[in-house]
Amino acid sequence: MLQISFSTHTQPTAGALAILVPEGDAQSAAFQAFDAATHGALGRAAKAEGFKGKDGTSCVVLAPSDSFERIVLVGIGKADDVDAWAAEKAGGLAASLLARAPKAALAVGALSGVLAAHVALGAVLGAYHFGLYQTEDKDDKKRALAELSVLSAHSAEAQEVWPSLLAVARGVVLTRDLVSEPANVLTPVEFAERATTLRAHGVEVEVLDRAAMTALGFGALLGVAQGSANEPRTVVMRWNGGKEGDAPIAFIGKGVTFDSGGISIKPAAGMEDMKWDMAGAATVTGLMASLALRKAAVNAVGVVGLVENMVSGTAQRPGDVVRSASGQTIEVLNTDAEGRLVLADVLWYARDRFAPRLMVDLATLTGAIIVGLGHEYAGLFSNDDALAVGLADAGAFTGEKLWRMPLGKEYDALLKSDIADMQNISGGRAGGSITAAQFLKRFVGETAWAHLDIAGVAWASKAKNGQPKGATGFGVRLLDRFVRNGFEQG
Repeated sequence: MLQISFSTHTQPTAGALAILVPEGDAQSAAFQAFDAATHGALGRAAKAEGFKGKDGTSCVVLAPSDSFERIVLVGIGKADDVDAWAAEKAGGLAASLLARAPKAALAVGALSGVLAAHVALGAVLGAYHFGLYQTEDKDDKKRALAELSVLSAHSAEAQEVWPSLLAVARGVVLTRDLVSEPANVLTPVEFAERATTLRAHGVEVEVLDRAAMTALGFGALLGVAQGSANEPRTVVMRWNGGKEGDAPIAFIGKGVTFDSGGISIKPAAGMEDMKWDMAGAATVTGLMASLALRKAAVNAVGVVGLVENMVSGTAQRPGDVVRSASGQTIEVLNTDAEGRLVLADVLWYARDRFAPRLMVDLATLTGAIIVGLGHEYAGLFSNDDALAVGLADAGAFTGEKLWRMPLGKEYDALLKSDIADMQNISGGRAGGSITAAQFLKRFVGETAWAHLDIAGVAWASKAKNGQPKGATGFGVRLLDRFVRNGFEQG
């Protein structure tokens, strides 16, 4: 992971350098000082490229003088509009453009110390690369950046804020690593084993095996798992940073480590992407790591259901009926609607065992949410308006945007089964993500609950907003901010 340091030395005289430039500020005293150090090369390059500091724009100047090997200008938009999300985007873009230099500096200009720390967070995440299985990386020289010095007049303030944001960065990296792993490596058992490493940070971790889940009546989850040679697991992670006896907040994750669709098999094209059908569970794991690493003053529990959905002679059949841990029965019309079956048992278990003050689940649950929202927003469903607003506000802060979708009794009729309490799909294409959420709602009782359908945002097919393509770690920053905003004590 990229190593960050902060310095009050705001105008280096050599090396690789990125400069954050507000819109319309290209002729400021700070910019002119850098321009003078390069004998006017920066000004000429900016003019030639039409660079004016607009948000998300950049200008790369190679060897602008004998001292500088490269200088990157990164636009951050109007100075008064720069917030934490804009700062992180700029930091990520700067890191990607400085990637060839083993060591570099990033000048943040007049940004506050808090925003300078968010620039550093963006840089760490922007420099992320999952190359564990590349024995000969042809692009290795493009990713040499290992140390970045953030130059700020407010470096003391930035350094004070940084450890907390570094904890979040480590949580996001853990999530991205888990989502990026191939399914032959990250089986449910292996995922559970990696979750146990959080014990080193003070997280209590309990792993439930098949026997334990059978005793608990996890018929819905185990029905999904019955076609796979890889054993299922449920992992319970507890961080007790709040007052003893206070009800926790609960985060629940879908962890289908590979989803073939079961007997209702998916098309071959793109099936390899289904290794990241466990992104919800990965986000919960990364979040719990972040809370522990920054010693969050909150009681939190994370519960993830881990299965593999495969085709075999023992696989669940369309038309099977399973009994969930809640006692409710489910007719399985489509074995590719398996995530909601996993969550049904895990949601009920979290509610029943921990009596949390609220529950938030995350799942790559439906393709329908991608049809509706594309890859810009995750779908938000909730039975509690205040909870929905809190999550949406946190997402706006971190740039992990949520769009609230409806729930209603009208959708319940679409889940009616002739032989069980409900069926696992509506039987039609209309409102697919809504009926999935309506299904989940039956397993939360009166507990304040929100469901985040992250199918469209857990994986990026191309680099965007200063972040690399691949696993995004969506939700770790959002939920960490959500906790900070209203649930920490003291």
